[in-house]
Order: sequence, then C-alpha cells, then structure tokens
Amino acid sequence: MLNFSSHRSPVYSTNGIVATSQPLATAAGLEILSNGGNAADAAVAAGAALNVTEPTSTGIGGDMFALYFSADTKRVTALNGSGRAPSALTLDRLKTGGFASSIPPFHPYTVTVPGACAGWCDLIQKHGSFSMAEILAPAIRLASDGFPVAPIISYFWERGVERQLKSALNGHELTIDGRGPNAGEIFRNPGLAKTFETVASGGKSAYYQGEIAESIVNVLKEAGGCLTMDDLASHTSTWEEPISVDYRGYRVYECPPNGQGITALIALNLLEGFDLASLESLSVEKMHLMIEAMRLAFADSSWYVADPKFSNIPVKELLSKEYANERRKLINTQAAIRNIERGFPVSSSDTVYLSVVDKFGNACSFINSNYMGFGTGIVPKGWGFTLQNRGHNFSLDENHPNALAPRKRPYHTIIPAMVTRLTAKNAKSAKNLENLSDTSIKLSASLSGLSGSNSEVEESLYASYGVMGGFMQPQGHVQVLSALVDDGLDPQSALDRPRFCIDVDESGGRVAIEEGMTQETFSGLEKMGHPVYSVSGYERALFGRGQVILRDAESGVLCAGSDPRADGCAMGVV
Repeated sequence: MLNFSSHRSPVYSTNGIVATSQPLATAAGLEILSNGGNAADAAVAAGAALNVTEPTSTGIGGDMFALYFSADTKRVTALNGSGRAPSALTLDRLKTGGFASSIPPFHPYTVTVPGACAGWCDLIQKHGSFSMAEILAPAIRLASDGFPVAPIISYFWERGVERQLKSALNGHELTIDGRGPNAGEIFRNPGLAKTFETVASGGKSAYYQGEIAESIVNVLKEAGGCLTMDDLASHTSTWEEPISVDYRGYRVYECPPNGQGITALIALNLLEGFDLASLESLSVEKMHLMIEAMRLAFADSSWYVADPKFSNIPVKELLSKEYANERRKLINTQAAIRNIERGFPVSSSDTVYLSVVDKFGNACSFINSNYMGFGTGIVPKGWGFTLQNRGHNFSLDENHPNALAPRKRPYHTIIPAMVTRLTAKNAKSAKNLENLSDTSIKLSASLSGLSGSNSEVEESLYASYGVMGGFMQPQGHVQVLSALVDDGLDPQSALDRPRFCIDVDESGGRVAIEEGMTQETFSGLEKMGHPVYSVSGYERALFGRGQVILRDAESGVLCAGSDPRADGCAMGVV
C-alpha cells in the first residue's frame, strides 16, 4: 500500500526552479537552466524527459498545452498544442462501423493527430533561447543509456501493460519481455532516442512529414484506423488569447476551449462570493461549497467546451461576474443540489504537468498527455512512443457542440494554469483601493473593475501551477489555489492536503474523498446528500498530481512544491 507519512518541505531558490513528477525529468530541466536556458527551454527538456521516464502518462504521441509568463512584457501567452480528428473520420463512418453511442477507449479511431511535437517546437520558436538539439539532449541520453524506473511509475506501467500494451500493435516495445519494469530496474528505449534525434536534427517537419509520420499512418492502417499523411502534414499549433478571472486580488489564467480550464474559472467566480478564509480548513462547510461550485462549473463546461472553430462558445458570458452571481443562487449552504443543469448565459453578440520559473522571472506552465495512461498503447514500429486516445472525448451526439467532425479538436482535459498579482500602478488607483473595505471579495471586485485599463493595474507573477489527471484537473486547480490564497499555505502544504474528486463521467456524480480527510467531514458531506466514498493507496492518483512554484513580488525568491502522489520533486538551480 502507498501511504504518505513522510514530511516534505517547500523548496526555495533565487536562480530558478523546476518541478515535475519524476526526479530525472526535474534534473533534465535543471541542466538546461544551469546552462543558461530559460523557462521555455527547460520545460520542453523536462517534458521530453518525462516521455522517457513516465511513458505511462505522456509522450510525443500525445498533445500539449502551455501558458508562458514573460518577465519582460508582464503578459501571459497561451499555446494550444492539441491535434485534430482524421479528415476521414465522420459520425456516419462510426455508425456504419457499429459505434453509434461511443468508441471503445483504445480503438484506433480514438487517435487524433499528435500535437505535442509541434507544440514543443512552436513554444521554443516563440519563447525559447536554445536549439531543439540542446533541449532534447538530456532525454536522448536517458532513452539511449537507460534509467532506473521509479516506484509509482513502475506500478502504473504494469497496469498499462495489462490494460493496453500487451494487446496493442508493437506495444511490446515499451515492455521488458512482455511485462512492465520493476522499481529500480533499468529501462532503455532506443526507439524513442531515435525519435528525439530525428526531431532534434529535422524539426517538427521530420515528425509530421517524414519516416515517423509514415510509421504512424502505417500502424494505424494496420490497426483499422484512418489517419492519413495529409492529416499529419496539415497539423498546426495555435497561439491563443488566454482566458482569465480575477480572484481575491489575483488574476487566474487558463487556456481557452477546447480545453476545460474554463471549468476552474467558473468555479472560482462562484466561490469568490463566499468567505472561504473564515471557514476551517477541510471542514464540511468549505468542502460542500467547493463541491457544489465544481458541480455547477462542470454542468456548463460539459456542454459548452468544444472546438471554437466549430461552435460559438460564450466564453465572456460564462466568465462574467453577473453570470456567477445568478448561478451562485443555486447553491444551498445546507444541502447538495439535485439535478444540476447547465446555465444559459445571455450573449451580447493521464497526463504530466510540470512547472518552471527561471532566474529572470519567466514562467512556463506546461502539460503533456497521452490521455488514458499509454493512450491506445499502439506504437509506431521502432519509434518507442505510444499514440494517444484523445478522440475518446468526442461526443457522438450530432447535436452536441463537441460532436465528432473531421479535423475537429475534441474536448480536452489537460490544462496548465498561471496566476498573477494585481496591483495598482499609480497613487490615484492605490488610494481608491485603500478606501475600500479590506475584505478580499471587495478588493478583487475593485481590481476587476480597474483591470480593463492597463494604465491602472500592473501584473506580476504569483504562481505557475497545475494539477494533472483527467477531469480532476479543474477540481485540483480550484482546491490548490484556494489553499494558497484563502488559507495562506505554502506550495508543498497546499499539494499535501487531501482532496475531493467528483466523478464527472459517472451517472450520479459520486464524490471521491481522499484518505486523510476527517471522518467528521466525510460524514457531514454524506448527511448533506453528497454520494461520497473513500479512496486510499495507489488509487490516490485519482486526485491528480500537481506542481506549484510561487514567486515573491519583492525579493524574487521562488518557493515550490511537488505532489506526494507521484515520484517527483521540485529542485532549485544553484
């Protein structure tokens, strides 16, 4: 059984920090920072190293998203590195094939174009300072020379062998004689080393138009899929305007749909109307409010989150304070809501997360995923990585905004987050703030009103953070941020705290409660009408695995934490 009885202190540094779910990946990022690279360079280096050391969750056969805070411009940019459905995959094709209501999770039809490679390259082109050859060098060494497998990853590796790899085409490439590697056992992946060497020398075109692309198309054709060379060659990442809300004097950024980051922002808007800081940590009252806010947020996002190229998504209206005020009225502080439905805002017109902040104050909030562990488990022959099953998230209801369509991006669960402080730039604005009540709710409302004018409010980096893990991610974002802002915890303590997780894709929406939450809270939630159940041991992975790096506004000192539910760590640059 896995228990979390040891103590871990937060990590402090002034010269940069890397926080990931695997120590060797953290070391890869630190190597880049120590050699003069910036946060973008180190993030991609760590992400590639995680493909080697934690293929149970991530890889170059999956998708990625990133938020980047520039110390020079004080602005946050958002990169969508997710892929699209094959051009030949239609609802009619699925119905003809006998898939009228859903696609099996590991079927080749669930493979969308892998967006990670293009995303890595595009992030470096815009924000990086090193070449891809320099950035991928640590991961190439790890894959070629081999590495000792970490304990928690070993556990989930064997589960992935049983669930996907043993039956998937070429899945044996990621096994040792048909089994998962044991903890401490050396695993080598020469195929993945070759993949990274090819990208290092030829860039993203070597992945999407060369031998790698041909191998992807061939293995999927053999498996019964329909992805083509043209689907791969036409893939592009997109730079987008991040979405955000102001929460108690901080601005919280997420990537816009097709990602589910809007779910966290809707919930934060709802929770801002309650004085959470006055409630006891992990009390039934506080957990109830957070669960109800998340339920309302998911009710909206499960309908509205889709590819904006195909659907008109009322993002501005969903994130307005006015809409939050109306939806908040549905929350009963004494009992769980029954039969939650999506709102109608009126329009005026398995995964790895890592965080890097460099010594200059740049920050990269970075996430990469295969979706369900090893994804489909299908490996392009000889290349050492699995192909994702992200297309499983499409709806097969033709009337749903997230309905499958050719070259459409699906609802995406992976979401990085970034948080900035909001401070008044000039004396007049500062005086206006001083005249307000000092409650955090009114402060946030005031800053929200000022934030429309760049001359009034200045932003500085507060946190680069995220919590990986399917539909847990926005729930983790909300719980960890509340621990930091409402309860004043340091990053490690915020990540150590027990969490809840609503089973969004389960009828009835049961609520998993992590071992460590008090029996009083568990029983209290049950009495309020929440269908709760307890989770412990290795299954605590359900509650996500986060990384947090905070930056002090005055001293520039960084403070970080790494989730105890994974094998990783946060480390600072000397």
